[in-house]
Amino acid sequence: MTRVLVIDDEPQIQRALATNLRARDFEVDLALTGKDGLRSAATHHPDLVIVDLGLPDLDGVEVVAGLRGWTTVPIIVLSVRDGEADKVAALDAGADDYITKPFGMNELLARIRAAIRRNVPMEEEPVVTTETLSIDLQRKVVTRDGVEVKLTPTEWHLVEVLVRHAGRLVSQRQLLQEVWGPQYGTESAYLRVHMAQVRKKLEPDPSRPRHFVTERGMGYRFTT
Repeated sequence: MTRVLVIDDEPQIQRALATNLRARDFEVDLALTGKDGLRSAATHHPDLVIVDLGLPDLDGVEVVAGLRGWTTVPIIVLSVRDGEADKVAALDAGADDYITKPFGMNELLARIRAAIRRNVPMEEEPVVTTETLSIDLQRKVVTRDGVEVKLTPTEWHLVEVLVRHAGRLVSQRQLLQEVWGPQYGTESAYLRVHMAQVRKKLEPDPSRPRHFVTERGMGYRFTT
């Protein structure tokens, strides 16, 4: 059974999420504060975390960063804040998706399913190598100079899509829709933030990428 942790201080949001998730056979843990949420995550090891930004003790971005310090579990931010700066801050801290309140339950459930799918092991595929990288598409493991690099689920999915299209241009729209879902297509800030993190972790010189290359105004390309 898939376990979801909801960190939100609004009881009505908690009730709505718990009812809808449990009706679909999810196991649900609830936390009203950021600190309680972090403790629950460490104790129960959920398969996905939903977190509000406006918590009474910690900012949700702090909670996301705290989780990312030790886990790659998918994280969806649920917040009334709809400014680009808030979205970028949450994504930069390690969130995989961002949904503004009020939200449609069907859309949230679709986002949850998409995030969980990104964590499902794939069928056997080859290992792709460069001078410094080894990318195992089956085991979902990336090593740089022989050292394993921890990627978030979203970072991994971006790498996977680009590697599967090695040498070919992948448009921004295609990346957004393959990684985040068909309802996306114009949220270029998502790509900028996550691609910057991918380069920081995998490129010898992130300011001059050799493997994860931007085709300005068009998309991205993986080269060996």
